[in-house]
Amino acid sequence: MKLFNYAVAIAATCLVAASPVRAEKPAANAIEAVNVAQQGNETAVKIDLREALATPPAGFAVANPARIAFDFPSTANALGKTTQVLNEGDLRSVNVVQVADRTRLVLNLVRNMNYRTRIDGKSLYVTLSPIERLSDTVAERTVRFAEESVIGARHAVRDVMFRRGRDGEGRVLVDLSDAGTGIDIRKQGANLIVDFMKTSLPDHLRRKLDVTDFATPVIGVETRSIGENVRMTITPKGLWEHNAYQTDNQFVIEVKKIVEDPNKLVQGSKIGYQGPRVSINYQNGDVRALLRLMAEELGLNAVISETVTGTTTLVLKDVPADQVIDIIFQQKGLDMRKNGNIVMIAPRDEIATREKLEFESRQQISELEPLQMEQFSLNYQRAVDVSKLLAGESSEDGAVSTQRILSKRGSAVADPQSNILFVNDIAAKLEEIRTFIRTIDVGARQVLIEARIVEASDDFNKSIGAKLGFLNNKRFINPGNSGIGVAGGAINVSGNTTDGFTATQTGNMFGVNLPSFESTGGTLAFSLFNSSLTRILNMEIAALQADGLGKLISSPRVITANNVRAKIEDGTEIPYVTTSSSGGVVTQTVSFKPAKLSLEATPQITPEGTVKMALLVKKEEADWTRAVLGNPPIKSSVVETNVVVENGGTVVVGGVFITNSQSKVEKVPLLGDVPFFGWLFKYKNDFGNRRELLIFITPRIISEKLRLD
Repeated sequence: MKLFNYAVAIAATCLVAASPVRAEKPAANAIEAVNVAQQGNETAVKIDLREALATPPAGFAVANPARIAFDFPSTANALGKTTQVLNEGDLRSVNVVQVADRTRLVLNLVRNMNYRTRIDGKSLYVTLSPIERLSDTVAERTVRFAEESVIGARHAVRDVMFRRGRDGEGRVLVDLSDAGTGIDIRKQGANLIVDFMKTSLPDHLRRKLDVTDFATPVIGVETRSIGENVRMTITPKGLWEHNAYQTDNQFVIEVKKIVEDPNKLVQGSKIGYQGPRVSINYQNGDVRALLRLMAEELGLNAVISETVTGTTTLVLKDVPADQVIDIIFQQKGLDMRKNGNIVMIAPRDEIATREKLEFESRQQISELEPLQMEQFSLNYQRAVDVSKLLAGESSEDGAVSTQRILSKRGSAVADPQSNILFVNDIAAKLEEIRTFIRTIDVGARQVLIEARIVEASDDFNKSIGAKLGFLNNKRFINPGNSGIGVAGGAINVSGNTTDGFTATQTGNMFGVNLPSFESTGGTLAFSLFNSSLTRILNMEIAALQADGLGKLISSPRVITANNVRAKIEDGTEIPYVTTSSSGGVVTQTVSFKPAKLSLEATPQITPEGTVKMALLVKKEEADWTRAVLGNPPIKSSVVETNVVVENGGTVVVGGVFITNSQSKVEKVPLLGDVPFFGWLFKYKNDFGNRRELLIFITPRIISEKLRLD
């Protein structure tokens, strides 16, 4: 920020606060001669007067342009001229202007200088001395953003990118080879210049970027090499301000649009006062005179109302000039209005009364102003919908205008066949309607949205068990029995024995045969028997392991315009019967339940080129394995979300992971618990099922057709 050293010590009867012209008595004193002499690095100015001064005159210094002014009350200009060219040291010339009985003497300087005054007889001596501090200069200068930390080393620019910020600001991103690159920033005319010290630039980055389509304050970025440095020229438009910061090897400079606030003297988004700093010692001085001086410091074209009166006393040091004006406004009940680059300052009541009369006059004019007819040929919007929007009515698609754009007497008629809109309204409203139609009547970009629904299943089944049997054909029971049995299974042995017994054998001759033992897997069996085959021991061991893998992929796709909802469905509707009874009459009704795969999406293309989507994905199917009275339940998977995805990128918007593990053991009591040998008397079945459902979304912006005019 520029720093102004501004000293003001003006008497209450300041020259610029002169009252309306009336009869004045002749001035008692006069300036007769002005002489100058160079003394080393100082310049001495001798002002000869007709009479000696009691006190030095009030004076003030202005930084840009550099000048020092003195006000002489009750003093006339006896030089016979208003300008005297000196060209001595840093003093160019002297202007002497008389108004009524007061005279102002202005020293025009080459640069800002300190001054001191001394009275010697009838002469006033003004000594000018240079200002040693560099910070007091007000000329635009280069701001050193970052000092070079690696002295003598060569740096490099790796990449230059441009982005649009969230608030519409333009962001230039520069990737550097290291964080020790020296960077200088300055404003040069309407451009912003960024210099990278001792930095090289690859050939493919020596280019000029046209970034007008990003809708930011920046319209172009040019990067080129100048000697051993790299210069970046950023070309903004309109009112703008910039901000720069660096993170590691990335340097970012933001250019933000300034929205002009009519209630602010100095425009900008930064908090606080932004005007040049001044120091004031103003004792019982005229308010209008002080406001005029502050307007000069701020470079404003000010019109101060004649009703602004009164005096004020201010002693301020190093305070922004716009804050000084704000203080005066609060003290004296003043306000301002901006009209272009002109500021009008008046009491608040006067401004409020004036604006009220102006608004009432405009309203009366609009009620009496003749109506004009204009037709608009629409290319992309429907004329019927636009006419309803202008009138504040609901359109067919449900969009509702919250405010009527037409005036009270205005009307809009649409011709559906030619898609032409006829508007009859006053001239001011027609201009608003032109802007409105120009904004909304644009071609909508289209988006292809592809969803992939992947359903994977993994089944696992493992079982192991044993069969054990014993057969004895010798008589070992009491005579008269009709058969023999072996505990543990359905065993019956039959046949005629040598000793007259009768026995039957049915089944598989196994004494241990667990009821769940069913295997289609591999088996291992062996038997032990004697030489006469009267005693037989049978054992069979079986094991089974089954693995099942499955994958089902569904891929619905839909194309829709930007900000337009689209929906696609595929599937069936399952009928089911409902029975109701009323008064002894039974009524059966057939209804339908949907079992469909559907994708519903509303895309929005962002300025950064990404796609923001409101998604609703459903996958429904009938589960016939659990049907009740022939009516199956509907197994449904639904994902509803809002996501932002890069153009052509893929994101997983949802997923379901289900794992089902079961283990079942059947055994003979006690025998099945024996370590190791217990496996001969038990059966174990392990079952596992895993199901996974993933939904992938991929949006693609359909490029507009290229056309050569």
